[in-house]
Amino acid sequence: MPPDEPGGPAMPVSAAQPGTGLAAALRQLRVMLAALRRSRFFKPCGLLALGIVVVVALNMVGQVRLNAWQGDFFNALAERQLEVLLEQSLVFVAIIAVLLTLVVGETWFRELLEVRLREWLTRDLLDQWVHGRRPFMLTLAGEMAANPDQRMQADALKLTELSISLGIGLLRSVLQLASFLGVLWALSAETTFSIGGGEVRIPGYLVWCALAYAISGSWLTWRVGRPLIGINAERYAREAELRFSLVRINENAEVIALYGGTPDERGYLDRPVDAVVEVTRRLANALARLTWITSGYGWLGLIVPVLAAAPGYFQGSLSFGGLMMAVGAFNQVQAALRWFVEYFPLIADWRATLLRVATFRELLPTLDTPPAGRSLIDYAVGGDDRIVLDGLRVAVNGGEIVLDEPRIELEAGERLLLVGRRGIGKSTVFNALAGLWPYGVGRIAMPSPDRVMFVPERPYLPLGTLRAAVAYPADHALIGDAAIEAGLVRVGLGHLTEALDQERRWDQELGLEDLQRLVVARLLLHRPRVVVMDEALSALDAERRDLLRSIFATELSGTTVVGFGDERSADGFYDRHITLHRSP
Repeated sequence: MPPDEPGGPAMPVSAAQPGTGLAAALRQLRVMLAALRRSRFFKPCGLLALGIVVVVALNMVGQVRLNAWQGDFFNALAERQLEVLLEQSLVFVAIIAVLLTLVVGETWFRELLEVRLREWLTRDLLDQWVHGRRPFMLTLAGEMAANPDQRMQADALKLTELSISLGIGLLRSVLQLASFLGVLWALSAETTFSIGGGEVRIPGYLVWCALAYAISGSWLTWRVGRPLIGINAERYAREAELRFSLVRINENAEVIALYGGTPDERGYLDRPVDAVVEVTRRLANALARLTWITSGYGWLGLIVPVLAAAPGYFQGSLSFGGLMMAVGAFNQVQAALRWFVEYFPLIADWRATLLRVATFRELLPTLDTPPAGRSLIDYAVGGDDRIVLDGLRVAVNGGEIVLDEPRIELEAGERLLLVGRRGIGKSTVFNALAGLWPYGVGRIAMPSPDRVMFVPERPYLPLGTLRAAVAYPADHALIGDAAIEAGLVRVGLGHLTEALDQERRWDQELGLEDLQRLVVARLLLHRPRVVVMDEALSALDAERRDLLRSIFATELSGTTVVGFGDERSADGFYDRHITLHRSP
């Protein structure tokens, strides 16, 4: 939102609200996987995933062998065969040693895959975000683009962790189901029931019991836990708003203290805190309702396998060891089938996180294309240093900004002041000249970007050393220390030359006047052919303005200047004044 427009411009991005159903989830997952497949991270991630599949498969083979060992061990125990019991104990140690090795290998593959996927997702989101004018257009995209920092850091981390955890769990459950269904079927193939004086045989009786038990639990879990998806998505949004409010106070602490505004700011913080508390309370209630199903299902799992296998044991078709094998296999099958039950809170969390990350990523490329049906300014980049504004009318919220001259041509070295009252929308016109705000009619012809520097009212200083901040956006090594120091001395900031190599929050430590003088030093280093300034010298006193005039009369004598301000900004510096008007 341009800073001098309290109402702000109308939202330019037309984005459909994302769906939360299964079809939307599959589509979003498909989009993310397609992006991974196109990246250089696909091969290493694929190899690590293949390693996990192999290790988990071998682990299932070991689990089947462990289940068979149970039958031999408990039969030896029931028949009081001490020698066989000791032999089976040694077999147990060997099986466990192999399984432990496989578990360690799975952990190693998993952690490496998590690092690789996190790196890919973070870099991919950064590439999609820091591109062209997208960071600026994103600020106008409404709720779907709120808190991009959380989506690219916290949400990306959570999506990576949950995707790997749930993916490995699902893989293990599928292999576990395939491995132990055969065991269950073999153990219950001959189970018969006496009904009405006759016998009824149900092949694979234990398989059907395990399936019925797991499916009923999964269905109940879905019915009770479905609201968790929407609640989790809302929770992340409210948490991001709270964090933004805290950061905002921290970065404006001086101004708040000067105004004595801490009581107001404290009162303002109650709103995001209340929102977080409210959505967290709803989440707690939903989780409590779901716990009735998941915990009850788990407790019943202690006795259901024994009751299901008991008929075969009492009829003599199962030995005690066979009973224990059946119970173990039943537990393995229903554990595989209840994956959905046990992991549903994480699935809901994963779905909400995927929703936030995928919709954010899908939104970013659309920022390059203005929505259909809106008139656009004809923006052209020329080869000379002339600036042409022809019939320009810049669209803003509820109206447009027009110039009192329909056609303006600036030759090299001319200085033009665009005058308008505060709040009229000067910053929007400034952004239009920079090619950031495309909405309106008319034509703008500007020199090539490498010849132009745009200077907002509050200059931007990147993180890093003061040397890099002065040279921005160029590499300070290409400019040279002597030129940087000379530029600072020329604008009256010579005392900062001793701190050029210090990394501090210079944008917070320097006052607005020093920041604006630093930008003048930056102009001296880059020597642009055109400078466009949005009240960029508003904090300079009369002495500093005289210094600025001397710089543009000597070092930057051939530079074209377009400034924005009010009548007080003229100060004998500009050659021409043109007034901006707001019309419906």
